[in-house]
Amino acid sequence: MSKPSCLPPDNNTRTPLYKAPPQACDAHCHIFGPHEIFPYSDKASYWPPDADKHALKRLHDKLGIERAVLVQASCHGTDNRGMLDAIKSSKGAYRGVCIANDSFTENDFQDLHDGGVRGVRFNFVKHLGGAPNLDSMKTVLERVKPLGWHLVIHVNAEDVITYAEFFDAIKMDIIVDHMGRVPTTAGVGQQAYQILLERMRRDNWWMKVCGSERISMGPPFYDAVPFAQGFIEIAPDRILWGTDYPHPNIKKYMPNDADLLDLVPLIARDAAIQKKILVDNPARLYGFED
Repeated sequence: MSKPSCLPPDNNTRTPLYKAPPQACDAHCHIFGPHEIFPYSDKASYWPPDADKHALKRLHDKLGIERAVLVQASCHGTDNRGMLDAIKSSKGAYRGVCIANDSFTENDFQDLHDGGVRGVRFNFVKHLGGAPNLDSMKTVLERVKPLGWHLVIHVNAEDVITYAEFFDAIKMDIIVDHMGRVPTTAGVGQQAYQILLERMRRDNWWMKVCGSERISMGPPFYDAVPFAQGFIEIAPDRILWGTDYPHPNIKKYMPNDADLLDLVPLIARDAAIQKKILVDNPARLYGFED
């Protein structure tokens, strides 16, 4: 069996102009494979080139990033072993967000928690299979709630509108991937962006100001800056940043991760806010110790 692949990352990471503060965290990145050890799911819509824990460590060393949150990607489905292996190897520098379904028991989730997982992710975007079964999703959330976990949602602008009331009923922290994938071409007045701005005024909503390359019209991604700034202005204590390495399913261009890190001082000009986004906020949400 074979599946569509996607572009590999740009592994020629340049030295960023921006110097990240100590204990900076890449709060959204992925581990892919190696597929000989951690096979891709037969249910996945794509099988990417491998991007293992060693490649991720090289990237972070180049960027000056000391911590990371590994987000389980759909290509591995509910088999979280590759992510757990990388967390175990990190000596406390990594945490994880898993993919799970209602076949997972309380004991399964406890094992994931003991392995460094602190959240569960659900994909709604059509290119990854569309929205999950909402009843199954509710069951999972009830099982992880006693662990103090949060929900990570991967949505696009249409999903933000369609599922707004469903998300409103969820009584736990909700972290939005990639700024909700709201296209910059639709402007800051678009309905989905305005919904997200309103939700960010609620104490349980968080935003990842990553994925600029996904919402932008193209490099150098400066058109995404005002969108990130809008979220930061409302809730600087509930903002996370990440590379999204190795950038699965990018179609037109593959960003250099240093370019994405260099957006940080543009979206947050104050050094204290930069530290919140890169250090303090992820440390609080994921339980990193000094």
